[in-house]
Amino acid sequence: MPPSPSASPPPPRSPESARQLRRVALSGLLGTAVEFYDFLVYGTVAALVFGELFFPGADPAVGTIAAFGTFAAGYVARPLGGIVFGHFGDRLGRKSMLLLTMGLMGGASFLIGVLPTYETVGVWAPVMLITLRVVQGLAIGGEWGGATLMVVEHAGERRRGLWSSFTQMGAPLGSLLSSAVVTLVVTLPRDEFAAWGWRVPFLLSVVLLGVGLFVRLKVVESPLFAEVKKERKESRLPVVDVLRRPRPLLLACCVGIGAFTAQSLLTSYMIAYATGIGYARPQVLTALTVSACVALVVLPCASALSDRIGRRPVVLAGAIASAALAFPVVALVDSKSPGLLILAIALGHGVAQSTMYGPLGALLTEMFGTRVRYTGASLGYQLATLVGAGFSPMIAGSLVAADGGGSTSIALLLCGGATITALTVWFLRETHRDSLAGAGAGAGAGPGATTPHTPSSKEPMTS
Repeated sequence: MPPSPSASPPPPRSPESARQLRRVALSGLLGTAVEFYDFLVYGTVAALVFGELFFPGADPAVGTIAAFGTFAAGYVARPLGGIVFGHFGDRLGRKSMLLLTMGLMGGASFLIGVLPTYETVGVWAPVMLITLRVVQGLAIGGEWGGATLMVVEHAGERRRGLWSSFTQMGAPLGSLLSSAVVTLVVTLPRDEFAAWGWRVPFLLSVVLLGVGLFVRLKVVESPLFAEVKKERKESRLPVVDVLRRPRPLLLACCVGIGAFTAQSLLTSYMIAYATGIGYARPQVLTALTVSACVALVVLPCASALSDRIGRRPVVLAGAIASAALAFPVVALVDSKSPGLLILAIALGHGVAQSTMYGPLGALLTEMFGTRVRYTGASLGYQLATLVGAGFSPMIAGSLVAADGGGSTSIALLLCGGATITALTVWFLRETHRDSLAGAGAGAGAGPGATTPHTPSSKEPMTS
């Protein structure tokens, strides 16, 4: 295949441009860490005490399912957040939407920390909890797309994957922070944890919010969007333009399902499952902490590799690894050995899931043109989280309960998600050498579109 025109060495960056790129990357890392900290603290605490605090009187299994139902409510709201913030991000700019989403997320998290429980206000407690959970979902629905676009659109043509990994690393960093804080508060006596200790992680989010906003205020608007704005080529209705050519959106959704299924089952749901079969809560949280540390190494490595050999082969390798490890990982968890639990979560989540997840930021960004990139990438990503992660804990909890505690359904769900991702990769065109410049740039034949591509037997996996 002839070399790509973009394969020539890029011109050197000016000191100010390099400084701004580092600032934008830090902004993406911190912003996404704040968002995922708040979101994952909710999932962790929901697994530990929300059933009894907000849904009392129910069977323990029913209470857990109800608690994860509010967890799913946040995921249902995420695609709507992607549409709303994507619309204004493509119309008005990336930076303003990122400040707004971070403020909403931090505010909602703080308010959850001061909510009255069912014992105090009755049915209004779960109503308020679900409302704030929806606000969290709306905010995170707009956060990831904007943060990733800001980094990728500042990064240039050759190292988009590596630079976008900083935003992706916000997920394990947020998980690491949430696990560390929750690990501290679960050492409290059970009564004290249920009375007030669970509130502490939510209230601490205000500190992270302040740091994130301080950094984010110092970044400048995306140069690619600034050019579109200067030429007055903004899309009037970005979501309509995206839906007019729905195939790229469907592919963007499906390629992320495996990563989010694994993330949800091996983090939030695993806390409830593992403690239910006899593990102590600190043992489970330790396993999640180790897994997050592993992910912080694997994510940039997988993303940088995708800059060299392409997004498709890296994501495919992660999907195959996730499917192959599904039953061994569940068997290791069922061994009831704390050491094997750590190994299981580190392999399934820290390695396999991170290999799928790392290149997604660059891949989804490259699938849409500048005029609709915020909307298209956000909506595709958030639909993937809804399908892959939003309902997985609830489905897994129901199937495990119906199976008398058997864990086979967990492994099957992991395999199913990974298989969807692997099959989708086959229909994607390689995009890691595509230029993002221009309002209509993207991985496709028209503005905001990508042309699905089925490789022939004579064609290599990357272009």
